[in-house]
Amino acid sequence: MNRYRLATTLSPKTLGPSGVDQRRLNARVTSVFQAIFLFALAHLCLSTTVAHSQSSNESDTTPPNVVLILADDLGYGDVQALNPRSAIPTPNFNRLAKEGITFTDAHTPSSVCTPTRYGLLTGRYCWRTELKRGVLNGYSQPLIESDRATLASMFKEAGYQTAVIGKWHLGLGIQGDANNLDLNQSLTFHPGNHGFDHSLVIPASLDFPPYVYFKNGEPTTDRWVEQKAIRFPGFTRQGQRAEDFKLRDCLDHLTDETISVIREMKTNGKPTFLYFPLTAPHKPVLPNQLFAGSTAYGPYGDFLRQVDHTVGRVIDALEANEHLENTLLIVTSDNGSFMKRIDPSNKDHISDETVQGFHISHHQANANWRGTKADIWEAGHRVPFFVRLPNAKNAGKRVTQVIGLVDIMATLAEHLAIELPATSAPDSYSFAKLLNEPSSTFARPALVCHSAGGMFAIREGQWKLIAGNGSGGREHPKGTPFGEPWMLVNLELDPSETKNLAERHPEIVNRLRKQLDEIKGDD
Repeated sequence: MNRYRLATTLSPKTLGPSGVDQRRLNARVTSVFQAIFLFALAHLCLSTTVAHSQSSNESDTTPPNVVLILADDLGYGDVQALNPRSAIPTPNFNRLAKEGITFTDAHTPSSVCTPTRYGLLTGRYCWRTELKRGVLNGYSQPLIESDRATLASMFKEAGYQTAVIGKWHLGLGIQGDANNLDLNQSLTFHPGNHGFDHSLVIPASLDFPPYVYFKNGEPTTDRWVEQKAIRFPGFTRQGQRAEDFKLRDCLDHLTDETISVIREMKTNGKPTFLYFPLTAPHKPVLPNQLFAGSTAYGPYGDFLRQVDHTVGRVIDALEANEHLENTLLIVTSDNGSFMKRIDPSNKDHISDETVQGFHISHHQANANWRGTKADIWEAGHRVPFFVRLPNAKNAGKRVTQVIGLVDIMATLAEHLAIELPATSAPDSYSFAKLLNEPSSTFARPALVCHSAGGMFAIREGQWKLIAGNGSGGREHPKGTPFGEPWMLVNLELDPSETKNLAERHPEIVNRLRKQLDEIKGDD
């Protein structure tokens, strides 16, 4: 622009002796400079467009980071976005529901933690292993087979850097036991053997000894103290505790480490897979000082606020470090809440926790679903499930079709165009089409869920067949796996699982029973 203005203001004296010729020269010079200016402007616009196009193409072809947060015992009704009647604030979960896709019929492969974690990381039902019921303890040996492909090994093969921070509960190569554990010794087996480049984990739930951090297979201290048993809600078993391990500070410490990983994302040019299995709101219920007394629902309500805050810290860290819009974020839970729904008019619905002074009568941790953690009923394995895609694609959408946490491995592989080894993730079915188009039809083959006591249920569409009687877990009657009568429920018409339709629909019972036998095979 400055050049154009200079050309039109040159004096006749400068250009020549003749006035007429001078005007022609002025006009000619003006035209030349106009042409130069327009050419430069066009070149600048073209360069900007090309640069923007190249930037967009690079963004489209750069694999996104994947962050997977697995809460511990978070119930369906603990999240306001799924339970509007809840008075316990969960603004960060609500943000996920607004910016991501909410799955309302998502299920864990088991209603307790160890088998769910196995199914999540391997895409294989845990009851196919030696663990047929219950969970491991803190001293248990590794459950995942050494040659088994995992989410982490899948991502590592695809060029990702991988990390796990949090509760492992799948067995470690701990040398010794509760009577002769030596913190000077490295683990013989740890997450690094399953594809994780970096790890900071605790062996099991926060109520199981040994209470110790292992960083990349090494204990973070060699000094012990004795942890005394504590009653509910700070429920803790007696055992060895590392000197640098503080129960109330554990969740914050793990979150700090997770944020450190986020800050270092792509320092080596690779995308990151980050698995963050929380320790809460599982017992012991020990909210930190920031949240203690922050709700009218006692320690459990306060702890839920801390869990929500923890999720928010991760989202904020991704955003602050400019990773959020290139990150696929999944937030879910390993099973339902241990809190029972309290009905003051029915003593059978008053939990042990209430008897011990843990009163929370106006919060339904598992919403209206029947049962609790460990049960084969819906409260045991129907869990919150949110997916926030890069650039908040499909924000605010809801999916009502059945999916399972065991499906995450196949889903991420298809969605990110990662090739799975032929023998891996045998029980995992991809629901990637629901990420791209949440309203599309996804008819998943029958899904199997398993209770703490070893009871099976098979789900197909609105039909659920419980292969036994009772809850198979904590609720009475606990029942017997494969004991008669089996229970057939139409969850569309009877979401509270109160009516057994087995006698009315024997053809459906026989069909689902046959499918369960085929899926189980020889385990």
